[in-house]
Amino acid sequence: MESVLASCSASISELKKNPSALIEQSQGEPIAILNHNKPTAYLIPAGTYEALLEKIEDHQLGLIVKERQHEKKLAIKVSLDDL
Repeated sequence: MESVLASCSASISELKKNPSALIEQSQGEPIAILNHNKPTAYLIPAGTYEALLEKIEDHQLGLIVKERQHEKKLAIKVSLDDL
C-alpha cells in the first residue's frame, strides 16, 4: 500500500466539484489527490508552493557557497581605500 504524504486527501471527483473550497479547507497544507484510493497527485496552495521554491533556492545557494569555500584562500585582500 502506498503512503499518503498529506494530512488531507480528496478524490478526483471531490476536486472537480469544488477545487477552491478544497484548497481553503486545507489551510495551506498539501492535499493528496486520490484515484482508486491511491495518491496520484499532491495539490498545494500557491503561497505554499512559492515558499517551497524559496527554500529549494536557499538550499542550492548554500551548496554553491560550500563548493566555493576552498576558493577563499585564493582571494586577494583589497582595501576599500585602494579602490
